[in-house]
Amino acid sequence: MTKRFRSVFQYLLILGATVFLVWFSLRGIRVEGTENTLQDKWSYLYKTWQLSDKGWLLLMAGLSMISHLIRAERWRMLLVSAGSNTTLHQSFLSLLIGYLVNLVIPRGGEISRCYNIQQLNKTSIEVSLGTVVMERIIDVLCLLAVLAVTFLLQADRLFAFINSLPLGGGGSNFEKLLILLAIAVVLFSVLVWILWRRPKVKAWFHKIFLGFRGGLLSILKLQRPLLFIGYSIAIWLLYFVMSYVVMLAFPATDSLGLGAVLSIFALGAIAMVAPLPGGAGAYHTLVPAGVSFLYAITISDATAFVFVFHAWQTLIMIVAGVIALISSSLLAKKP
Repeated sequence: MTKRFRSVFQYLLILGATVFLVWFSLRGIRVEGTENTLQDKWSYLYKTWQLSDKGWLLLMAGLSMISHLIRAERWRMLLVSAGSNTTLHQSFLSLLIGYLVNLVIPRGGEISRCYNIQQLNKTSIEVSLGTVVMERIIDVLCLLAVLAVTFLLQADRLFAFINSLPLGGGGSNFEKLLILLAIAVVLFSVLVWILWRRPKVKAWFHKIFLGFRGGLLSILKLQRPLLFIGYSIAIWLLYFVMSYVVMLAFPATDSLGLGAVLSIFALGAIAMVAPLPGGAGAYHTLVPAGVSFLYAITISDATAFVFVFHAWQTLIMIVAGVIALISSSLLAKKP
């Protein structure tokens, strides 16, 4: 009962943080000629949706499905090299279910897609989890490369934005960047230390390590490593193109250019790392602040832009995830 209460409490805490951050970001919308009630703000968001170019948004939806398909094929390559007989259809459905679960339980999608693969073809959860961990390691490396390129090309703007954050006075841009990285490292270290003190957690990690060692080593057994690298590059290029297409869909951002895409993409990627459902809250707070500060867009337009396109992206995940969940249920029942 205590464990269940703790789980419920943690989930409510995460949900509360998400709601608070979304509410806090909504405060940035100021509608002229109104009392700025919540209804006025939602009307402003709806107006932003009406003014958006639906053609660009539909193109973004198509590109997102292509990126998910490529990611599913990349994951399948790791599973096959680890000894699984997973098909592209199975990995694609499982990936979409994972995205759906992530909207409710932060990072829960990684476990759920491994469970779904087990239901479809009896692949061990430990092995498939090992391949997911390897996938995440590769994605982190890709993200670091994107951030490095972004800071090289947009250094002045991004450091100016970092200087505007409440990190204390004085110090160089490099020192403030180190402070951000240090905060992230300290928080992660504290979390690991707390978990590692629990014997059950240590035993669980040991069991998982023995099981997914084959998944981790699957990267060394790839039959076509160059194709795997090509898929990784294609996935992140599509993410970049999707960000650009989304900007073209809104009057407030359609003229910002490719440099702005890099900045928004980098800020969004950082925000999505936050352990919140679908990155909600952190995304709605950090990205509008960055867009408004870096490119002289009103905070109202920047907030509305982020709210609408994040809602559109979430809707795509929900529809695709529900379809994948139904399809997987039907496939799992087949002998």
